[in-house]
Amino acid sequence: MTTVLISGSGVAGPALAYWLRHHGIRATVVERAPALRPGGQAVDVRGVALDVVDRMGLLAPLREVRTQMRGMVMLDGDGNEIMRSTEHAISSGRLDSDDVEVLREDLTGLLYDRTKEDVEYLFDDSITALEQDEDGVRVTFGRSAPRTFDLVVGADGLHSTVRRLAFGPEERFVHHLGTYLSIFTAENFLALDNWQVWIREGQAGGGIYPVRDNTELRVNLGFESGPLPYDHRDLDAQRRLVAERCGGLRWEVPKLLEAMTTAPDFYFDAMAQVRMDTWSHGRVTLLGDAGYCASPLSGQGTSLALVGAYVLAAELAAAPDHTTALSRYEERMRPFATLNQALATENPGGPAAEESIDRAKNAITL
Repeated sequence: MTTVLISGSGVAGPALAYWLRHHGIRATVVERAPALRPGGQAVDVRGVALDVVDRMGLLAPLREVRTQMRGMVMLDGDGNEIMRSTEHAISSGRLDSDDVEVLREDLTGLLYDRTKEDVEYLFDDSITALEQDEDGVRVTFGRSAPRTFDLVVGADGLHSTVRRLAFGPEERFVHHLGTYLSIFTAENFLALDNWQVWIREGQAGGGIYPVRDNTELRVNLGFESGPLPYDHRDLDAQRRLVAERCGGLRWEVPKLLEAMTTAPDFYFDAMAQVRMDTWSHGRVTLLGDAGYCASPLSGQGTSLALVGAYVLAAELAAAPDHTTALSRYEERMRPFATLNQALATENPGGPAAEESIDRAKNAITL
């Protein structure tokens, strides 16, 4: 095993590239976007994933950019306070925990900076076809010339192109969890000071928290619904859908919806999980959300990506052939992934129990 192509430059892809280079394997990362994607929600790095980050030499830098939440308040649809806490916040978990909450873009930036000197990145490009034989995978790109790799890894998220090309349409593997969520940046017109505000009424709700030394807000607005037909690339249509479904919320939500119309980093998708009988097909395998998305409702998607990258690289380096390596990778990771996916469905409409989170986040050894 000497060359690996990774699709996706989020968390899983660069983390895998780092560990492959650590083991002497050449890595190439292809990313559809023209650069690292900005924006996104705050994500948690928990349990065993902290050990992975520490072994990369990134734990101290990660702690330096962690969020500094002091607590949260929950409001009803009119903005009346229902409850507050200075011990726990919905996005952060227990505030005295050793776990680290950071903005997704800060984590991906750290991973990219750690890998950009000795990993080939192909931005503004994508995989369009895969053709396997006994010796490798011939990859056709949208822009670059075709090339052959020993292995191809899909680390390209819930709507993975690699998964579709190698395993079939996503409808076979993506399981809707009954919720849609939008995420975008706005000015901190609420003057929040490291404090989260959550609002809920009926089937709509969301959370708002300040970032960047309280200069910006990261806004999460969503709603409960069965599967909806919509164009994944039509952002204006998605904005209209969020405005329609969340328009009944009052308080400051109308101003947030107005900010959404011009937010440059608007993101919208279903909360869903990926469930597959196997993550590998020949010389193609899946990593992170592409193979075992737990959904943001679990709080463990980032940790699954980091741990999966570590385990996959270690098995590729140790095994005599790719078949053995991929089998061992799945044997080690599947129980961990299954336990963490269960966090998203344990308590519908609310977070999983702390005991369940503690058990799941440490349910694998490195």
